[in-house]
Amino acid sequence: MSSPPVPALFTDLYELTMLQAYWAEGMTAPAVFDVFARKLPPGRNFLLACGLEQVLDCLEAFAVSGQDIDYLRSLGTFSGDFLERLRALRFTGDVHALAEGMPLFAHEPLLTVEAPMPEAQMVETAVLNLLHYPTLVASKGQRVVQAAGGRAVVDFGARRAHGVDAAVACARALYIAGYAGSSNVEAGRRYGIPVAGTVAHSYVQAHATEQEAFERFAAQFPGTTLLVDTYDTLDGVRRVIELRQRLGERFRVGAVRLDSGDLGALAKASRALLDAAGLGEVRIMASGGLDEHVIAALLADGAPIDGFGVGTAVDVVADRPYLDAAYKLVAYGGHDCGKLSPGKLSLPGRKQVFRRYENGLAAGDTIARHDENLPGEPLLECVMQGGRRLAAGRVGLAEARANAAAQVARLPAALRDLQPAAEPYPVAISDALQAAQARLIAAHPVGGC
Repeated sequence: MSSPPVPALFTDLYELTMLQAYWAEGMTAPAVFDVFARKLPPGRNFLLACGLEQVLDCLEAFAVSGQDIDYLRSLGTFSGDFLERLRALRFTGDVHALAEGMPLFAHEPLLTVEAPMPEAQMVETAVLNLLHYPTLVASKGQRVVQAAGGRAVVDFGARRAHGVDAAVACARALYIAGYAGSSNVEAGRRYGIPVAGTVAHSYVQAHATEQEAFERFAAQFPGTTLLVDTYDTLDGVRRVIELRQRLGERFRVGAVRLDSGDLGALAKASRALLDAAGLGEVRIMASGGLDEHVIAALLADGAPIDGFGVGTAVDVVADRPYLDAAYKLVAYGGHDCGKLSPGKLSLPGRKQVFRRYENGLAAGDTIARHDENLPGEPLLECVMQGGRRLAAGRVGLAEARANAAAQVARLPAALRDLQPAAEPYPVAISDALQAAQARLIAAHPVGGC
């Protein structure tokens, strides 16, 4: 299912003031903009591309409504001629992008927009927003999946995500990153993500006894997961055992969930109790304050945990809550452009990224000009042409998820580790691209096009 439409006025004011100036000056030649990260967030070895589907949905549906025009007219900033031209504006450009689930590194284009300048400029804010958060979340979520070592991870973060739209986008990004599902029902409805859930402390508290709550809930949902830490975790596990021994198949529980306390010690004690009672098939799920580092530490200590519910730390990307991403003009009217200011140097012209593999693992990338043919796999694909999505831009969620798993598996082990790699992944700039940048610097010693 497509994402909800992005309002045409979800943009920064200066995009509109620039549009009026562009049109007044006749500056409507083709422009090329790159989306890229200037650097990886500290502690990250790579990023995971995500959000492309939402960008393409936005570009295909872009239209300025009559109400939008009325509001802009009320500001008293824009000319009548500009507003009429804006009313007719649609996106008719091309988009080249990395497939969702593709690992990427600093300065590599995640997406390139090529369109008449007013169109390409107008969509800047939306494109950056729609790529930034999903890529950030998927990159964090993939680390959690790595830490879990094949155990199921479920997204529990909807209630603490930064907004309703963010929670749904997060669930989608995490599913691509390898999560087994989400507690977010709207994400399940919209995208077909498997939904999963247990039961809250409030349900247990609302009953006269914990035992009564367990028995009644399991009667409604056989094979469910029961939350056992409302009062005392191990007493809760014992009650599960007592009910199973008394009621037999009339009381079927798939798992118990631990949500507080020393999760490692409680998991070991719970496993011992369940196994001694002949309930080895009852799994143990943990939640509460988890991230990749906590999960890795629990498993390294031998905690017998079968699955994890992870929420806040991932949904808000607590350790690295933003990405230094940019949407920069790299060509206009057939001529290279680039930002040349110190610390924010950008690479000119439309590009391609080539990834080389050795013994089945990624060995290095080269950022090149788009018309070069270098060793390795070209990563940027044309996903939209003339404002209409191509086959490469119609990749389903299951395919994006499978692509993420396959591509991450092709990274060297050091990059998949939670710790920063001793040596960063090699990303080179082709000779031709370096020469183009040198020409630009020579022509514009103080920056600009």
